[in-house]
Amino acid sequence: MKFVAIFLLSTLVSVSGIYILREKIFKVNETAPDDNILSNDSFYSLSAVDIDGNTINFDKYKGKKLLIVNVASKCGYTHQYKDLQELHKKYNDKVTILAFPSNNFGFQEPGSNDQIETFCEKNYGVEFQLFEKSDVRGKNSNDVYRWLSNIDDNGWNDKSPRWNFFKYLIDTDGSLKAIYSSNTNPLDKEIMEFVLN
Repeated sequence: MKFVAIFLLSTLVSVSGIYILREKIFKVNETAPDDNILSNDSFYSLSAVDIDGNTINFDKYKGKKLLIVNVASKCGYTHQYKDLQELHKKYNDKVTILAFPSNNFGFQEPGSNDQIETFCEKNYGVEFQLFEKSDVRGKNSNDVYRWLSNIDDNGWNDKSPRWNFFKYLIDTDGSLKAIYSSNTNPLDKEIMEFVLN
């Protein structure tokens, strides 16, 4: 009986620890501080290569709200492609989605650019902007994600993605407004408030 009690107690502690760890490390929902009101033109000097190999200069996004998200095709959050596409289809006049495939987390994006594009079109009818597969974390991070996770560049945030489908919201003046972890769905209230207001 004593063994069963010890086993149950240790299981409870382990599960609680995993939940706390998940909430502390993976759950990120932060908005820019109120004093971060200046526009950030440095965002518009960025560029990235799209999934077809074309360079996209970010000055084309001036005056637009953006949702930037790192994506993967073999992740527990991959179903969010469907919601990203729904957001794009309903509100592409209000927000532009920029998706960056990455293999940084659990090797969950092993495919080539062609395979990723085919997967997205075939399974989710993706029409929003996909970029080439690249790193979104670490020393080899692409320029966009380097900007998103560097306080000196964006003004307040130092958090790089913790997992796939980590979201960054950029306002119409090029300023980083909020970051949301993977478990925040693209159609959740926080993101919809940004899109519609």
